[in-house]
Amino acid sequence: MATVDECRDAMHELAARLAGNADAQNRLDLERTVACRLPDLETAFHGRLHNGQLVDITDGDDPKAKIALTLKSDDFLALVRGDLDFARALAGGQMRIKANPFDLLKLRKLL
Repeated sequence: MATVDECRDAMHELAARLAGNADAQNRLDLERTVACRLPDLETAFHGRLHNGQLVDITDGDDPKAKIALTLKSDDFLALVRGDLDFARALAGGQMRIKANPFDLLKLRKLL
């Protein structure tokens, strides 16, 4: 099982990757709150998407987040490293996403 610090670092790594993708793709117009829930660690992180970038990342959950990912900490690290395919994780039940389907389509442009 990964540690909270490893997951926090991975969240910031994900934010850096999204920022690079947002710059390369003419900024995606999507303003949403985001939560990443890691039940095996009993922790969560949240932030917000702003112009295709993940900003204001902090510890703790946002129960009102418009986009929420729920997965195990090891799967989260594998996802961020690129060792776990997003679509396979979702289809295989390793990850759950609560989001508007239109938001998911927009997010695919960033990932």
